[in-house]
Amino acid sequence: MSIVPSAQELDASRSIVRAAEAGGLDLVGIQDHPYQRRFLDTIALIATLLAETERVRFFPDVANLPLRPPAMLAKAAATMDRLSGGRFELGLGAGASAERAATMGGPARSPGEAVDALEEAIEVIRLAWSEKEKVSFAGQHYSLDGYEPGPPPAHRIEIWVGAYKPRMLGLTGRLADGWIPSFGYLKPDRLSEAQARIDEAAVSRGRDPASVRRAYNFGALDGPVEGWTDTLTGWATELGLDTFVLWPSDAAQVERFAAQVVPAVREAAGEQQPG
Repeated sequence: MSIVPSAQELDASRSIVRAAEAGGLDLVGIQDHPYQRRFLDTIALIATLLAETERVRFFPDVANLPLRPPAMLAKAAATMDRLSGGRFELGLGAGASAERAATMGGPARSPGEAVDALEEAIEVIRLAWSEKEKVSFAGQHYSLDGYEPGPPPAHRIEIWVGAYKPRMLGLTGRLADGWIPSFGYLKPDRLSEAQARIDEAAVSRGRDPASVRRAYNFGALDGPVEGWTDTLTGWATELGLDTFVLWPSDAAQVERFAAQVVPAVREAAGEQQPG
């Protein structure tokens, strides 16, 4: 499940999160566009909502890398994970709008540079979560020079990448713990082709493609519960998706989703877990 970090919709967002917690949903994602004047800071909002809940996990959907230096992002992630007892995961993106990031002092990277920077950032973040005494890294975009990592997160935080184009899909298969595209940018009829690129890249690195989580952001489905159930079950069994992140319109929709759709899909699809 996902919420929008709008300052004007904070009460409604809190209601949605409470419904997700009460309904037994697994995840709450929050998009990260710091240059959007209506939006609260996503990392601060996640920390606040973690403190207001006891069970549900949170993740930035996805963190805007150009505006969040990876070593500090790793520190914030580990801190939230420890404070919440292991309820934070990290969605990470190369940055949707270099021009708007630049208005806040971020780098105006080309698409190719953005992919290179993301690959470096994943290495930096994992080094920053390690329990090594000191770590160093020399990249074109990021570096560490004798940094002393710690404290480590409470659990092994997964890194889920928002990816659509071939290089990003390849990076996901080689390096990431998960893939999290959105319906608005990648329709279901294109998922199989993208999945194949991830699988091929994973195999080339000696990884089991099944070790890469396959999540999907989508908006509210129209029609009866049976239609929702059939659609999500098909996405799980035919397209290989294992995690669904609903972008709801209100708390009532979350309650309906949690009480009626999720149990039916879990029963029909087996291990697949709507979020």
